[in-house]
Amino acid sequence: MNNLSQWRPNINDSVPLYQQIEAYIIGKIKRGEWTQGMKVPSQRVLAKQFDVNRSTIVAAMDRLVSIGVLEGNSGGGTRVAGVGKEELSLHDSQVEQASSLPRRHWNDYVEDGTHYPNLPLVQTINKMEFAPRMIRLGTGELSPSLLPEQSMRHLFSEIASSVDTVPLSYEEPLGSLQLRRQLCLKMEQRGINASPSNVLVVSGALQAFQLISAGLLERQSTILLEKPSYLYSIHAFQSAGIRLAGVPMDAEGLQISALARLKQLHQAVLLYTNPTYHNPTGIVMSEARRTRLLQVCGQMGLPILEDGAYEELWLDHQPPASLKARDTSGQVLYVGTLSKTVSPGLRIGWIVGSERVIERLADIKMQTDYGSSSVSQLMAYHWLQSGSHQRHMEQLREHLSVRRDVMLELLSQEWQDIATWQQPTGGFYIWVTMKGVFPLHKLFEQALSAGILLNIGTLYDRGASRQLRLSYAYASIEEMKFAMRKLAQLIRIQGCNP
Repeated sequence: MNNLSQWRPNINDSVPLYQQIEAYIIGKIKRGEWTQGMKVPSQRVLAKQFDVNRSTIVAAMDRLVSIGVLEGNSGGGTRVAGVGKEELSLHDSQVEQASSLPRRHWNDYVEDGTHYPNLPLVQTINKMEFAPRMIRLGTGELSPSLLPEQSMRHLFSEIASSVDTVPLSYEEPLGSLQLRRQLCLKMEQRGINASPSNVLVVSGALQAFQLISAGLLERQSTILLEKPSYLYSIHAFQSAGIRLAGVPMDAEGLQISALARLKQLHQAVLLYTNPTYHNPTGIVMSEARRTRLLQVCGQMGLPILEDGAYEELWLDHQPPASLKARDTSGQVLYVGTLSKTVSPGLRIGWIVGSERVIERLADIKMQTDYGSSSVSQLMAYHWLQSGSHQRHMEQLREHLSVRRDVMLELLSQEWQDIATWQQPTGGFYIWVTMKGVFPLHKLFEQALSAGILLNIGTLYDRGASRQLRLSYAYASIEEMKFAMRKLAQLIRIQGCNP
């Protein structure tokens, strides 16, 4: 493996680079040059040899991990998994077929754009979430039974009879002024002091990340983030040419001791963190570590992007104040959303930052969609202004507490001998670690055949090959009982031994 020149493929402009790299790696495995268990070259080495961005290598390797060709290793690196030749040949033939066809129709350009496609596993999850009678045990959204449908119906009626005009035109670039004022009042309750000019209304948190990557970051720059992380499962940053570098975590959150070394190693330009009810682990960064993180990042000149999507979803007690609430120098850019607490259908989120940054992001947003839905912004304003939000959150916490406790009890009854976990104090998720080795992609497929949809750990970290993200927010209690027992059976049948 020392002769790197043997690794370079024949680049074909008619096929996306990441697909060619997939085919190249599969060819190595089919020919027996890379055998099961062998550690594959690092992303840095492959990127240099293929003369491509590391993000292209990441896209190729993530897809191969998601279909079980490669697997992450908790001890470091990525290794060849035990996949049959039939599976390898099927995938390779698809790439070869794509490269042999002339371009004559729009279909010939599918996946050629600058935005990476979702991983095959993510595409499957997105599709199967709408399949009838599917038990969604990994879904990161509220069950329809927990959404405030009746309150919204009542609010619709009140708005229709009270407003003078319905906002059918565009809003100003930053978003509805009355909504931004309400958001400022809402954030003030959590210690974040901001004026409407510091707030940009966006169409959910995901759009916030896309605007930040397009408007504030240079291509080829690197951001640090927790590992595992939600951002590894999406391509909002990678498609803009931004690289991701993981920071290890412990029970108190990301390990600050690793920041200086990783910042220097990757020349990182910012830190993304989800410190409160972290997705996917559910960890809450401790009070002391939040204080220390701001100090260290301030000394290093490392800006922080804080994801507060789950911050309101406390169950046992309120979490520590957000990083933004402690920020006195403008080093924290904060992202919030109503999707996790009220309704993903509203598509309302917000970014809080300095006026100069917010104006820049607003300009990019106007180029993108000319503003979030005016009607949704009106609904969000009245939802907050009327006190409906506070009443809803009190009820929601009660329901989520019951669901969490049921899932914890099921884990204790059915999974005690096969997995470990920690009790979350809020959010949606329980991060479960298998005690033994188990091929997660096979568990995903077997569970799907049984009508259970899972989110496996490798979506959030290629090395998380023994983890599952279980959600108690979507499936009903009866569905949870069936699914948790069925999964335990599947795991035992496969022989998940310590």
